[in-house]
Amino acid sequence: MPITSSHKLVLPADANHHGTLYAGAMLRFALEAGYAVAWKHVGPQANLVLRRVLNLECLRPVPVGLVVEIQGTILHRTSAYLVCGLVGTPLPGDDGPWIEALMGFAQVNEDGRLAHFPAHLPPVEVPPGGPWHRLDARMRKLLRLR
Repeated sequence: MPITSSHKLVLPADANHHGTLYAGAMLRFALEAGYAVAWKHVGPQANLVLRRVLNLECLRPVPVGLVVEIQGTILHRTSAYLVCGLVGTPLPGDDGPWIEALMGFAQVNEDGRLAHFPAHLPPVEVPPGGPWHRLDARMRKLLRLR
C-alpha cells in the first residue's frame, strides 16, 4: 500500500501560549493529510466526507518554525467507508512520531447519501513498521474488527 506524505510549516498562528502547535491546528493538519490520503486512494471519483475521528494523539510538542511531515495510508476499507492511518515523522532529535491518528471517511453522492467506491481500488495492506502495526491494532479495537 502506498504511503502519502503531507508537509506543513508550523506558523505562529498555529501556536499556543507555549509557542508550540496547538490542538486545533494539529487537528487541521491531520484532517488535511487524511483527506489527501483518502482522495489519492479513491481517485478523481472521490467525494469524501469526514465521518469520524477514531483516534488522535499528540505524542510530542511541535515548535513554531518546523516543517512537519505526516505520512498516511489506508488501513481499512468497506464498500463506502475507509480509515486512514496517519503518522507524524520524527522531529529533529527525536526517534518516535509526533502524532498518530485514525480518521474515517465516507464516500457520498451529490445528495450527501452513502455511495459505493469505484470497483477497482488498490488492495489495503498495512505497511511494515511499528507505528503502522500499532495504529492497525488500535483501529481494530475501536472498530471491533477481527
